[in-house]
Amino acid sequence: MFKNYLKIAFRNLWKNKVFSLINIIGLSIGLSAAFVIGVIIYYDLTFDKFHPDGERIYRVTTEFTSPDGNFYNPGVSVPLGQALKEEFAGIEIVSPLYTISMHQVENTETEKIFKSPENIIHTDGNYFQLFQYKWLAGDANGILSNPNEVVLTENRAKRYFPNLSPNEIVGKVLTYNDTISLNVTGVVENFKDRSDLIFEEFISYRTIGDIGLKNRLGSTNWYSTNSTSQLFVKLSEKAGVGSVQKQLDLLAAEHLDKEMVAFGQKRRFYLQPLADIHFNPNYGTYDYTRSQASKPVLISLSFVALFLLLLGCINFINLNTAQATQRAKEIGIRKTLGGSRKQLVFQFLGETFLLTVTAAVVSLFFSSWLIRLFSDFIPQGVSFGLFNSPVLIGSAILLVLVLTLLSGFYPALVLSRFKPVSVLKNQILPGNDKTSLRKYLTVFQFAIAQVFIIATVLVGKQIHYLMTKDMGFKTEAIAYLRTPYNEPSIDKRIRLLEKLKTDPHIQDVVLGGNPPASRSTFSSSVVYRNEENEVQASLQWLYGGIDYRRLYGIPLLAGRDILNDTIKEYVINETYMKLLGFKEPIEAIGKSLILEGEAYPIVGVMKDFYQRSLRTTIKPMALVGDWDRNEYSQFNTIHFSIGGNKTSDLTSDIALVENAWKSVYPNYDFDPRFIDDTISRFYEQEHKTSALLKWATGLTILISCLGLLGLVIHTTERRTKEIGIRKVLGATLAQLNLLLCKEFLVLIGIAFVMAAPIAWWGLDYWLQGFAYKTVLSWWVFFLGGITMLFIAMAIISIRTIAAANTDPVKSLRTE
Repeated sequence: MFKNYLKIAFRNLWKNKVFSLINIIGLSIGLSAAFVIGVIIYYDLTFDKFHPDGERIYRVTTEFTSPDGNFYNPGVSVPLGQALKEEFAGIEIVSPLYTISMHQVENTETEKIFKSPENIIHTDGNYFQLFQYKWLAGDANGILSNPNEVVLTENRAKRYFPNLSPNEIVGKVLTYNDTISLNVTGVVENFKDRSDLIFEEFISYRTIGDIGLKNRLGSTNWYSTNSTSQLFVKLSEKAGVGSVQKQLDLLAAEHLDKEMVAFGQKRRFYLQPLADIHFNPNYGTYDYTRSQASKPVLISLSFVALFLLLLGCINFINLNTAQATQRAKEIGIRKTLGGSRKQLVFQFLGETFLLTVTAAVVSLFFSSWLIRLFSDFIPQGVSFGLFNSPVLIGSAILLVLVLTLLSGFYPALVLSRFKPVSVLKNQILPGNDKTSLRKYLTVFQFAIAQVFIIATVLVGKQIHYLMTKDMGFKTEAIAYLRTPYNEPSIDKRIRLLEKLKTDPHIQDVVLGGNPPASRSTFSSSVVYRNEENEVQASLQWLYGGIDYRRLYGIPLLAGRDILNDTIKEYVINETYMKLLGFKEPIEAIGKSLILEGEAYPIVGVMKDFYQRSLRTTIKPMALVGDWDRNEYSQFNTIHFSIGGNKTSDLTSDIALVENAWKSVYPNYDFDPRFIDDTISRFYEQEHKTSALLKWATGLTILISCLGLLGLVIHTTERRTKEIGIRKVLGATLAQLNLLLCKEFLVLIGIAFVMAAPIAWWGLDYWLQGFAYKTVLSWWVFFLGGITMLFIAMAIISIRTIAAANTDPVKSLRTE
């Protein structure tokens, strides 16, 4: 019986090759998208799921609330760790973690040097109680309890000691930053499963004093928060998250800075679940080379896959029900010979299953191609090899079965309910098209397609707005070099500055802090008082020398520049000027701002510029000098303008800068960054969204038009005689085309009426994420609607004109 079902199913599919091909293409596109998106979701949702008791492990973070908004920091005050160990109930393990960078590591035996090693942390033995590593040499008992100890992962151990086994590596000495000698006391296996804990070297906490960080990381100051000082805890089995969070809130209130209270600020220590680290953009992950995963993005991708699958199912339902009359006699004969309705339903579901399986096989090839095509947008660890996962294989089989039922069940019911007597008397007529399900499904298809088209146009318009918006400062042909963090000497930076100044190919060179637009910010609470009121605000500091403003072309509205880099003066922006209550820039000149009890003058007002992406508003900012040069200089970046000399090119200019860099910092990599590239990276996510939308739109239009083509083919075949008669009676080609197109164009018009408000609501919500945005113009919707109309007209006309051109004599002979 089953063999007979398959044989008949194959014959029917082969008989209707065009419709079968349309169905296979539509379903395979939907399945390909579902497979790839499913792999991405599976990949992101399985990070750090393998740790024993992982649901009880949390990272403690800090959330600041102020009148300017909320600010988040993955770090905590250094004393918090000790307080949790001594005072808190419900916490089983507390482990501090300090991220740190080193400029080099040396194998003292071979004298081989490894530059800029990454993923190094300071921690204690509790870290290995929290996270269960497999020990290849040494063990967790008493590990990292002494100064100058280091534990390596297997990968890092092989890099430093390529010819030694893990047991042979234990006891070896590594020298960090030329001066710090550490003994290797253990080697652990790298995590085999996906994890955001990407650390490779674990240095004992008690080594902090030897590397000059004791004042910063060994601080007892509750009011200082640094992102490098982090804390992990494991709650007791019976402890509730709510009770521990209440204790943290009480502790934060107990140690709240009075100055913070005066400025309307609050601080809260927050328990962040381990699984949340991979997704929460407020605190970030430890791997800065990988884009942060986003649950809203995954949800959006899921909807894209769902819509593409639905469109493929709609095509199948529409085409199979449209062909109902052609299979009526087959059904009538089967029922007359004793076939039950149940058997017919299974027969038609079998055909659907065979077609769906074929589409699934085709989609595997499409999926592999899509992963390669979207390699820049798909997480680095996602590959075709993940399809071997039992979870994904089971999900794919389940999806094929669900798709079979979804696509085939309704057509099977429609086809199997024909009455044998009516069928054999040729009394089966096409359904009432005014109320047929096909019309509703077609409208749904084209509504989705038009939503995608409108979204693509609007997102492209917003990206163009972002990329062409004047940032308020010069961005072309300006680059900057961050000097090594481990080389705080201002003398080397000045030496490099002077070398570049003597090069005629370099136009302007200045020493300063971050560029005007940067992801990094530094701010401080500043007070302005006059006779009437007091203004307290968080003021961002932009560190720049005398020529910094001129290099970047930031206009000065009133006053002057800072006279000397070390003099404590402010050049404020317009936003802060207005916040202080001044209407004209000249009014602010000479007024004083109070910082930590000391008053410093405002000597200039500069024009506003955008400090970050256009998602955020312009913040109060001041351009300041290098006030702490003797202790810790904030002037750590060389800014320079190139490309102005007509006799040189960009490549040769950069090569000259590199030579100067190597003469001052021979042990550090040369890494110039251009301002326009920095700004472009602000909108990385928007570019990815635009690219994915374009592909989703293209696939949606393709599936919808394939379905439309199938329906048009069916309609023209059913109306062959009518077309012949109309031609004999004098109907023109244009009249016949309009006659056959009219029905479908009405459906597309209805789809647009449905799609426009949905698209407007969704896009308006998306634009709310930008402080500065383009206008939601009427022409975006018009362009979306007219694009779909022209595409549909082209698809319909190809078939209808071919049918209208058929010889009327031949048409009238067709039964």
